Amino acid sequence: MRHPYTGAIAGVAGVLVLAALAAAQGDPPRSPWKYYPMDRAVGDGGPAPKRDLSGTWAGPSSGAGAPRSKAEEQPSLTPLGKQLYDRNKPIGKFSPGGTNDPHTRYCDPFGVPQNMVQEIRGMTIATLPNRTFVLLQYMDLWREVWTDGRTLPTNVGGRGRDTLDPKYNGYSVGRWEDDYTFVVDTTGLAPQTWATKSGYPHSVEAKVQERFHRTSKHDLSLTITMDDPKFYTRPFSIGETHFRWIPNQQLDDFTCIPSEVQQYLKEMGDPAGSDPDAARRPN
Repeated sequence: MRHPYTGAIAGVAGVLVLAALAAAQGDPPRSPWKYYPMDRAVGDGGPAPKRDLSGTWAGPSSGAGAPRSKAEEQPSLTPLGKQLYDRNKPIGKFSPGGTNDPHTRYCDPFGVPQNMVQEIRGMTIATLPNRTFVLLQYMDLWREVWTDGRTLPTNVGGRGRDTLDPKYNGYSVGRWEDDYTFVVDTTGLAPQTWATKSGYPHSVEAKVQERFHRTSKHDLSLTITMDDPKFYTRPFSIGETHFRWIPNQQLDDFTCIPSEVQQYLKEMGDPAGSDPDAARRPN
C-alpha cells in the first residue's frame, strides 16, 4: 500500500529539482579558465603573510574594485629635460590624430616605469629563490627582478665591448625592506620610451624605485619614484597604484594589436586631426 505522504514528498522534491535547474540556467557554471571581475576579494582577508607577494592581483582598471591610482607629480625639469619634454605630444592633450606617443601610434612597449601605472588591469607575481617575476596582463609581458644580492649594472649603453644594451624593462634588483615591503630598483631603460603617459622623458641612466607594500592579505600598494639628474632637478613621484587580491587567480588576455591600431588611425584617428589649440595650452 502506498504511504499517504509519498506523493507529497515526491511533489516537493520535483519542485526543488525544477527550481535548481532554473537557477542553474540563469547562472551558468563559471569557467575555470576565465577571469570574472565580479569575483572580488571580500574585506582585507586578515593579516598579510610575511615576505610574500605571490598571487594574482587586480589593478585599478580591472573592474574588481581596486582603489583608484594617484597620478604622477609635475616634476622640475632641467633645460635638456624640458627640450625633450616639449617634443612629446601625449594623446590626452593632442588626441590620437596628433600624438607622437610610440605606444599609441605603433603599440611599442610602454617600458618601465609606465607599464606599472598605465593600463594596469592586473598582474601575477611569482617568486623563485633567486628572483621574482612580475607578469603583467597588459601586453602579456613579464619582468625579471633579481634577488640574489647582485648590484645594478653601471655599464648600460655606450660603445664599449662589455657594455649592456638598454632594455624596455631595464635591469632590476629587489630586496625586502621589512616583512611587508619589497623594494625594486631598476636602471638601464630604453631611452625612446616615455616615463609617463604625460610625455616625460628619461635617460638610460635614470633610476626607478618601486615599493610594493602589502598591508593585508587582500591589499597591495605600489609607489614609484624616478631619479634622473640629466633631465630632472630632483627625484619625483611617478604615482601610487593599488591592487586587490583575485580569488580565482585568473587574468584575461589584453593586448595592443598593431594592425588594429593602424586601421583605427587610418580610418578614424588621423582623419579627425588634432586640436590646433592643444600646443598652446599650459600643462
